[in-house]
Amino acid sequence: MISTLDLVLFVVFYILINGLVFFFYAHDKIKAEKNAWRTPENRLLLFALIGPFGACAAMLVFRHKTQKLKFYLVPLCAILHIAIFFWVFMYFMH
Repeated sequence: MISTLDLVLFVVFYILINGLVFFFYAHDKIKAEKNAWRTPENRLLLFALIGPFGACAAMLVFRHKTQKLKFYLVPLCAILHIAIFFWVFMYFMH
């Protein structure tokens, strides 16, 4: 059984990871506006796989990478995370 402390630590860690991914997308947007060196798109997609809610939020807030077809994968990553959370929740609650 998962303890309350474990759950709280996981949620805090997950929020921090998504916040960090939000920062990476924001940083890339700033660099794009200044025509400076940018984060490679494949790396941004990897970050989205790890923290999809931060990536989705940054894409909406900064209107960044919203026209690129491969970045349609970002919401799919969020759906994948939701499915995994649901499965884990059902597994441990059963």
